Amino acid sequence: MQYVKLGSTGLDVSRICLGCMTYGLPGRGTHEWTLDEEASRPLIRQALDAGINFFDTANVYSDGTSEEIVGRALRDFARRDEIVLATKVHGRMRPGPNGGGLSRKAIMTEIDHSLRRLGTDYVDLYQIHRFDPHTPLEETMEALHDLVKAGKVRYIGASSMYAWQFSKAQYTASANGWTRFVSMQNHYNLLYREEEREMLPLCADQGVGVLPWSPLARGRLTRDWGTVTGRSANDDFGSRLYQDSDRLVVEAVTRVAKERGVPRAQVALAWLLHRSTVTAPIVGAARPGHIEDAVAAVGLELTDQEIEALQEPYVPHPVAGH
Repeated sequence: MQYVKLGSTGLDVSRICLGCMTYGLPGRGTHEWTLDEEASRPLIRQALDAGINFFDTANVYSDGTSEEIVGRALRDFARRDEIVLATKVHGRMRPGPNGGGLSRKAIMTEIDHSLRRLGTDYVDLYQIHRFDPHTPLEETMEALHDLVKAGKVRYIGASSMYAWQFSKAQYTASANGWTRFVSMQNHYNLLYREEEREMLPLCADQGVGVLPWSPLARGRLTRDWGTVTGRSANDDFGSRLYQDSDRLVVEAVTRVAKERGVPRAQVALAWLLHRSTVTAPIVGAARPGHIEDAVAAVGLELTDQEIEALQEPYVPHPVAGH
């Protein structure tokens, strides 16, 4: 495993981050395809054994049970000071007023709930899951800064928003002497490259680490176009992210993978890892092979010709994932 700094911080993270949305009690929340605790724990341990030290979850994943499962597994299998644990806040956790969003009340409430579920007294990276247009940005940024000063959070990050919104947040923090975001977790893969227009150049200029979610386009880059899986059949959000023209990109991945004699997942991840702005793709794993492919991708060197072949069929998309 290779390790890099997260943006301009001194924090070392593995080049692969294990995305933990896959782990949570089935039937809790909106994800019916998740793995229960018994099925999740061997995969988390496999990731640790492979040298992955970076784990990403969220309070909304499976109604909080993802944090519980991940927290217990990491307590049993790893030393707390050797792992980088990330979670998120924004999504609705309960009905009624103040059950979600990025108000000071919501942030202060949800960090304590997340810490309790994770079984730890601090989170290494606390990320806002989406932009909240209904709360003053000053309120959100000051609350996050206060969590850092209280020792409950080491670093803060953001996810999936327009570049102008992210830039405004960073300016607001700087203008008030508050903690700035060190990472951007955004929708970025071979099928969706709109982030290259504004967000990625902004992150490069500002020294912000990039942590792409859905690096395999919810598995579309790993299988023949049109293949239906148990997850894709019930993934309403994911069905709105891609378009029919993406089939040509999938076919290009298939050709390169066949010529290399490696799985398609390795090729798609290797392309992301070649992007100079990318710190660590967030890879979900429901089977041991998923982790094996992710780790192998770190060492897969693509040629300039292969990269060009993978990128050439891309067709611009409407903004998706915010």
